[in-house]
Amino acid sequence: MLRRNVRLRREYLYRKSLEGKERLLYEKKRKIKQALEEGKPIPTELRNEDAALRQEIDLEDERTAVPRSTIDDEYANANERDPKILLTTSHDPSAPLKQFVKELKFVFPNSQRMNRGGQVISEIVETCRAHDFTDLILVYEHRGVPDKIVISHLPFGPTSYFQILNVVTRHDNKDKKEMGTVSEAYPHLILNNFSTKIGERTATILKHLFPVPKPDSKRIITFANQSDYISFRHHVYRQSGGPKSIDLKEVGPRFELRLYQIKLGTVDQEEAQTEWVLRSFMNTAKKQKVLGE
Repeated sequence: MLRRNVRLRREYLYRKSLEGKERLLYEKKRKIKQALEEGKPIPTELRNEDAALRQEIDLEDERTAVPRSTIDDEYANANERDPKILLTTSHDPSAPLKQFVKELKFVFPNSQRMNRGGQVISEIVETCRAHDFTDLILVYEHRGVPDKIVISHLPFGPTSYFQILNVVTRHDNKDKKEMGTVSEAYPHLILNNFSTKIGERTATILKHLFPVPKPDSKRIITFANQSDYISFRHHVYRQSGGPKSIDLKEVGPRFELRLYQIKLGTVDQEEAQTEWVLRSFMNTAKKQKVLGE
């Protein structure tokens, strides 16, 4: 199993190393296409390669014209089977953190909760790979308050790091009878305002934690981005009267997420390349909208 993982990882890194060459070739062909469409002369630096590049352009179709990325390949087979998630915590978790992870188990279908004990990250990742888990979620705390969540897609990544804010669990809510029990039906997803490249990447990571729901499912999970803070809400609905009369009820938990890093490997690979990191100390950081408008 270890040799197989090493071989697959090596093949993945090799495919990724070819991306730079493919992107350079794509830019050359794009410049030639643009010159031909606008009736302008071919750029001087491309005249020696003009004939070969035109021949390649003639052989392309819609699927091969734009180069594929290994980032796309990470979730290429995600629709073939439902996600299978392992949930765990930091070492020696407090009672509030245990309660929060218990509630997350009901949020994510097909998830299993594991007591961390003395296991290190590398052992947990190997266990996930051996039992065909698609994602690993680690939840951390600071003085009994959940403050960080790490989502690592298996077997190759990516790994995303989120800060957790304003956690309100079902256990903390006083109106427990009004909330009722949590449905285990696969939920419909609402992903709002993930319009940038990093936003689309984040939406892809989040949506592949959930399987495809049935059309008649009454459960809704919302990830709404506003000023780079992602609000998580969990609702169920029912039709009380006519087709346009709907009662919406929040069942919890609720919290906010703030993305601060994405790495291209799994969580146990410290040497993994950083795809994006939040640089909050820069002068322009407050003006930037990373995930959406």
